Amino acid sequence: MTGVSGQIVRFALVGVVNTGTYYGCYLLFLALGLPYVAAHVVAFLLSMTGSFFLNSHFTYRTRPTWRKFLLFPLTNAANFVITTAGVWLLVGVAGLSSRYAPLLAAAAAIPVTFVVSRTIMLRPEERGGRGGRGNPGDRDSLAEVAPK
Repeated sequence: MTGVSGQIVRFALVGVVNTGTYYGCYLLFLALGLPYVAAHVVAFLLSMTGSFFLNSHFTYRTRPTWRKFLLFPLTNAANFVITTAGVWLLVGVAGLSSRYAPLLAAAAAIPVTFVVSRTIMLRPEERGGRGGRGNPGDRDSLAEVAPK
């Protein structure tokens, strides 16, 4: 698949991998004796880093840069705000079960998270107007540290 529809499908696949990575890391860190909050934070940061590289290479087919890497957490912030507001509205206002509300709120957040992610990842670099790919030797590139 090409174009935006292909990006949406690849974005969803990365989300599935990211969720599995997070949960696997979380369980591993719990087994290693980390307190659950520490396990959550470390697993979250690792999965978000993996998500950045997967979205760079697989979803948007763009070069990872430090600028994009530092902006990427905004996608998680957008997701958090939408899902939190969604759960509150669905449970507190609409009276939906708290058991199912997070699933609906998460589904509602996907399009907004995709748009924020796409905006960050495909944003042209400002120096020299190079566009998303830039030059292979650029110092701001994360390509040399990205997993192959």
